[in-house]
Amino acid sequence: MALAAGRRYLTGVTIEQWFGIVLLAGLGVLLLDLARRLVLGDLRFGTFSLFLWRGLVDGLIVALAAAGLSMTYAILKFANFSHGDLVTTGAFTGWTAAYVVGGTGVAEFGSRILLNANRGTSARELDMHLFGAPIAIGIGLLVAAVGTILVALAIDRLVYRRMRNAGGIPLLIASVGVALALRYLIVFVYGEQTRGVTRSSPSLEHGLVFWTDSLHVHQFTLVVIGVTLMIALHLLLQHTKLGTSMRAMADNRDLALVTGIPTERVILMTWIIGAGLTGMAGYLVVLEQGTLSFNTGWFLLLLIFSAVILGGIGSVYGAIAGGLIIGLATNVSLVWIPGDLTNVAAFTLMILILIFRPSGIFGGVETA
Repeated sequence: MALAAGRRYLTGVTIEQWFGIVLLAGLGVLLLDLARRLVLGDLRFGTFSLFLWRGLVDGLIVALAAAGLSMTYAILKFANFSHGDLVTTGAFTGWTAAYVVGGTGVAEFGSRILLNANRGTSARELDMHLFGAPIAIGIGLLVAAVGTILVALAIDRLVYRRMRNAGGIPLLIASVGVALALRYLIVFVYGEQTRGVTRSSPSLEHGLVFWTDSLHVHQFTLVVIGVTLMIALHLLLQHTKLGTSMRAMADNRDLALVTGIPTERVILMTWIIGAGLTGMAGYLVVLEQGTLSFNTGWFLLLLIFSAVILGGIGSVYGAIAGGLIIGLATNVSLVWIPGDLTNVAAFTLMILILIFRPSGIFGGVETA
């Protein structure tokens, strides 16, 4: 009986599922190999732990931006391709503010406002790291959020608002145009060159954290801010009237209109919260990497969309989970493949999950 049932099950397996089973078997082999390397000492536990830590750091950056994109999709029902350039907008506005504040009395205003485009100052001269200019970096984070919110609201007022009922495809195409306009506006103002805007992160020597004796302050700060923002977002969605309205609109916009929910106000708050998270993600990724270019957000966009799809389109919690999974997958894959190929591991894992759960990990759960 069991043999017959097994045969019936196997005959019902699709080609896609067989492909997924092959990928799953490959993943199992890699996990066994990872265990072998750790046991035999071919891979030091400290090195593996650093991969996990870097995965958490990178995953939180992607998750913050993906949460903003997922909120936009859930409420406005379109894939916003300008989201990556909003990440870049947050990075440039925030670090410009940090340079203006931190470089007072050290460098000329013109050089500071253009983020060292004329090579008139540098991160070393401004001592631009968390211990050297903590107030400037803190102000920069706030300005990154506010600046991105203002840009997003202006775009919504000028472009998206009048297309509110045009459907997802026209809005998507419009967002591509907005992305290009934002990118070339940044190039026009700041130039094309990639620049270093922070000094190397200071480190804390300690014996408290098991994976390393030296903790990078910039990474630790990013993790604390990222986790705090996610907890605040959860509380907003689950324990406020605004969160209830947002979830209602995400589930059924027409029903939300009938029940008297002020949809335009909810859309306004969606842009404010989503753009704020996105702007801070852009600022924090530069804090962690140390460099900034007009393509900073564009290079992240594919990972951000992957996180949203992996977690389940429209689910904020899914976007957060997807971002963390992608961050961990790209860093743990360094055990087997070089650094410039690690995105392949994230996309392969995304394909594997979507084969067995096409709607994503949190598929069917809108916003919450």
